[in-house]
Amino acid sequence: MTLPFVPTSPLAGLPIVRPGVRSKRQSSYDVTGGNKDFKIVPAGETQVMADIDGAGCIKHMWITTRCYDPQYLRKLVLEMYWDGSSEPSVRVPLGDFFGVGHATGAHWWSLPMNTTFGDRRGPKGPFSPAMNSYWPMPFENGARVQIVNEAEEPIQNLFYYIDYELYADGLPANMGRFHAAWNRENPTKAVPTVQPYPNPAPWDLGGVNSTGEENYVALDIQGEGHYVGCILNIDNFNASNQEYTWPGEGDDMIFIDGEAWPPSLHGTGTEDYFGCSWGFPAGQHSTPYHGISLGADVQEHFGKWSLYRFHIEDPVHFSKSIRVTFEHGHANDQSNDYSSVGYWYAIEPTAAKPLPPIKDRLVRRWPEHGLWDR
Repeated sequence: MTLPFVPTSPLAGLPIVRPGVRSKRQSSYDVTGGNKDFKIVPAGETQVMADIDGAGCIKHMWITTRCYDPQYLRKLVLEMYWDGSSEPSVRVPLGDFFGVGHATGAHWWSLPMNTTFGDRRGPKGPFSPAMNSYWPMPFENGARVQIVNEAEEPIQNLFYYIDYELYADGLPANMGRFHAAWNRENPTKAVPTVQPYPNPAPWDLGGVNSTGEENYVALDIQGEGHYVGCILNIDNFNASNQEYTWPGEGDDMIFIDGEAWPPSLHGTGTEDYFGCSWGFPAGQHSTPYHGISLGADVQEHFGKWSLYRFHIEDPVHFSKSIRVTFEHGHANDQSNDYSSVGYWYAIEPTAAKPLPPIKDRLVRRWPEHGLWDR
């Protein structure tokens, strides 16, 4: 059989011609030939953006919206279904899926995803960033991608491209299905600690974590596959009430196949897992595999952050289960708003867990912008 994919780097594979592969797109273009190239999605309704038959792989998605509902990027839900499943394998608030939490937009880039967010679409404006995904999303027996409008206002404009390939010879048996899940703990539960002296150096912080039991859980799933990264959103709103205010000392810990302590992967701090050191650089910071898609508007110990780490060259493999966790502060000594999106591939498409109700997704207001009184 002629394989319908290229098992090499994208640039190296470009010259290879692949018989039996068809390139297709489903988009919001105006089928009348006019220029109303968008869909209107009333409140409470769902817009199917792609409904595909056969075997293939989604290669690229581009989405932008206009909605006047406050915090609409947490209220619009992106869902993806593979192989005729009745439940989605992806169910994530739209803004969070594309790398920026806190119901806002930002200009950032990475290898698998990016968003473009101009000054005219700043935090006070109603417009959405232009959101792109290049995650490969294979399917053997069809795929469906849709937006669920859980806001109280309509989506006035929903523009989209869903670019995909169809394969005459089907998929190899070991091709995983793409998954993404959203989680939130607001606030995290602080574990009381005693500091050796006021404002201690990071390496002198009090408290011990030898179980990982109180860690923030970004992903906890069963099955076989590999974890390919996450978005972690931190609203360090409680900094002034914590003896040590910087959340970056919280270690990353990844438990594989039901293992107890110690985890297979144990890191040295949140700032380290996301590819930084000695704190975070000011503002947004983009690289292909790690960075800061949203930087706090004030000093690093306060405010709202969105961080990303994609395991493209170093996926984390699991045979039975995986549990991706982060300490919220060293030894979980801080109480703040944590949320996340975990991305992974699994051999079988599995159902994403339900999202919490909208009231439990909303963001603490941005006082500097006067937005979102709850």
